Amino acid sequence: MIEGIRHTSRTGFGTATVRLLNIDVTSITESDLLSTLEEGMLVTPNVDHLVHLQKNSDFYQAYQSAEWIVCDSRIVYFLSKLLPESLPEAIPGSSFLGSFYRYHKNDKECRIFLLGAAEGVAHQAMGQINRKVGREIVIGAHSPSYGFEKNEAECDQIIDIVNQSGATVLVIGAGGVKQEIWLARYRHRMPGVKLFMALGATIDFEAGNVSRAPKLLRDIGMEWLYRLMMEPKRMYRRYLINDPVFFLYFAKQLLGIYRNPFERKTGMPQTSK
Repeated sequence: MIEGIRHTSRTGFGTATVRLLNIDVTSITESDLLSTLEEGMLVTPNVDHLVHLQKNSDFYQAYQSAEWIVCDSRIVYFLSKLLPESLPEAIPGSSFLGSFYRYHKNDKECRIFLLGAAEGVAHQAMGQINRKVGREIVIGAHSPSYGFEKNEAECDQIIDIVNQSGATVLVIGAGGVKQEIWLARYRHRMPGVKLFMALGATIDFEAGNVSRAPKLLRDIGMEWLYRLMMEPKRMYRRYLINDPVFFLYFAKQLLGIYRNPFERKTGMPQTSK
């Protein structure tokens, strides 16, 4: 069980939700999200997340602590049309950061810290974003070592760096699953940060270190194919072996036979030992 985690029933602070497997996804457009997103923890589920949410109890607990659960995947968005209530749109985390900092370009209270990516990439992204915005909206950046989440001393150091920066927004791009678990575990130790966003490879995209799929592929839900072609050795297991089981889980939901693996018969959340 994740120590220090705080569960919440305030998903989207009162906005409507759509049930997808064992999570409640915030039903919201990007424009409405930008105008209401001021505090809390934001996570962006995709097919890969939904698969891990069936197996990883710490990841499931992290999701239960998030106030904002926003659909990252066009595939998930399209499939939601088969449900009694569907999502209004997909809001990919890879593009949302750009929308966010443009929306807040004149908001002096918005001070962003970037945490993640390979050495030097976060600082590169910071420079690129600040040039686009025309001011230092990103006030700090740090690229942790590989496996940092298992090193308590390094985690303490990262928390000190963030707290000393004066940031009000923390964007973490340190790999799906571990970034969400890390935020759930440590967010309470960063009291000056009002908004926490787990946005995957966004820092790499903003730095220009990794290219996004062409817009046409993104629009039809085929960005995964582009990423597979660009990084076959790293992505083949995720896209071709691990993730296809999602469609079985979703079919079970449509048939009314899906069961949340982390709920007991009483309906209470099951925690890991």
